[in-house]
Amino acid sequence: MRRRSAVQRKVPCLFVTEPFKVLATETICGKALAADIHNAIPTEKVDGTCCYVTTYKEFAWNIEEDFKPVPDTWIPAKDLEFSNGNPLPDENGHMPGWVPVDKNNKQYCWHSSVINYEAEIALVLKRHADPGLLEISPVPLSELLEQTLELIGTNINANPYGLGSKKHPVHLLVPHGAFEIKNPPTLKPNDLRSWFESCSEGKAEGIVWHCHDGCLIKLHRHHLDLPWPLAETYLNSQPVVISFNRTKYECDFEPKSLFHHFSNLDGQRFDRLKDVKFDA
Repeated sequence: MRRRSAVQRKVPCLFVTEPFKVLATETICGKALAADIHNAIPTEKVDGTCCYVTTYKEFAWNIEEDFKPVPDTWIPAKDLEFSNGNPLPDENGHMPGWVPVDKNNKQYCWHSSVINYEAEIALVLKRHADPGLLEISPVPLSELLEQTLELIGTNINANPYGLGSKKHPVHLLVPHGAFEIKNPPTLKPNDLRSWFESCSEGKAEGIVWHCHDGCLIKLHRHHLDLPWPLAETYLNSQPVVISFNRTKYECDFEPKSLFHHFSNLDGQRFDRLKDVKFDA
């Protein structure tokens, strides 16, 4: 799978937005034009929480100290600007960055559920080699290093893709830019609105354009005053196959883990992503 640009700053909207509103005007923003948006690669914007795979030093949370400005383990986003060693807010007042996931902290239990630290693998949803088919498979963390991904699933953002259940939660990582849009609309508000409303590929949270200079530009349905989430989405209605040969790994997967459950489904195909379920 081709690696796309990582998310290392707040992604600007394709269009200039109205002051104090999230609605787009009809004017394409200067950043998009400067990044040659008309020749960029459009991909589906996936609704989850952003994650970053990198190496980091050992740490321990200090409740008294770590939650004032930022903890020492905070990793600034790579595109953040600095002055005299201090991070500067962007034009919207944001200073994006990352904090390490502590696998023993319940706050990060859903993040940790898609990582096996012993085998050094992650559960990833991506395109299969066959057109029109998705694949869930373990991917070595070494192959994801310095990438950003979206964590989706049962307990993330009210589960817009209908994955899993309360009894058997399902969570997955999706590399940013994994789902290229094959029949994108023109960059006109009316054409984009029509695409979101009438095209099957348009049943998505939005579009992220990956520009050749590494810049990312986005458009959310809300920018066009369109609803999200939807009862049915393009992502959760696509067929998916599970590819997980557990004999490749020397460790034993914990019986209640996602890795154990998905390895038991190796080779199985489901008509829709949201149909993936584990036996009770």
